[in-house]
Amino acid sequence: MTVFDEDEPARAPWLVTLADLSLLLVGFFVFLQATQVDPMKLAAGIRSGFGASEAGPAPMPVDLATATGFAPGSALPTDTSSALEWARTAARDPRTRLRVTGEVDGSPADVDPATGSGPILAADRARAVAALLVRAHAIDPSRIVISTGRGQRRAVLTLGFEGDRP
Repeated sequence: MTVFDEDEPARAPWLVTLADLSLLLVGFFVFLQATQVDPMKLAAGIRSGFGASEAGPAPMPVDLATATGFAPGSALPTDTSSALEWARTAARDPRTRLRVTGEVDGSPADVDPATGSGPILAADRARAVAALLVRAHAIDPSRIVISTGRGQRRAVLTLGFEGDRP
């Protein structure tokens, strides 16, 4: 059997509704304040809280070219004329970024001769092509990103639109 305390004063039902309305109003004002924050500053604050320094995902590739003709175990390209001309045209827009991905074919012969490492050879291929582009004044070095991959004996140049990032 449940016993209710008859001495406790009854509360008016409108008090519960007033409390709900007050909480909704506070939430609305918090939302208004949150939308006044600069989204770039908010994103930077969140990234720094997690210890990340990159300003966002890599730009989406919109065009590509290849530098081919690498001999097994070599980082010296033989066929770069079309990639160089492509890069000159593609890099005219300052809102773009060029990613140079050096690749190896995965065979035992296609490794760096000094270290026996495929990824090091892939990085050397990407660096060699990037250096060629910079020497030819096709693109500013601050707009080049170098990466490595596995596929063929080549360097893949991808153009990504970065937009109006600060």
